[in-house]
Amino acid sequence: MTITSRAVTSDSDWATRGLCREMDPDGFFVQGADQQRVKSLCQACPVRVECLADALDNRIEFGVWGGMTERERRRLLREHPDVESWLAVLDRARERTRRAC
Repeated sequence: MTITSRAVTSDSDWATRGLCREMDPDGFFVQGADQQRVKSLCQACPVRVECLADALDNRIEFGVWGGMTERERRRLLREHPDVESWLAVLDRARERTRRAC
């Protein structure tokens, strides 16, 4: 039996295009008010959706990913336990937002 990780994108190099690629990774594993500062760095990132989808699909427990803290991701996962591909869900939401603007 082979165990594979759940891939969320066919574009596996999304992380190389993140605004955080040159930053210290430890800076994304903070607590309290520092989380808000880190989340704000994610807002303009071109791969924010892919990052968040990867964290949700792979149930990453710690750190800020795609502009969400671990607590926010846990709540989202609890509220939507039936979602199999967060990238699909987030892409649809992004498209609706684009059309509304």
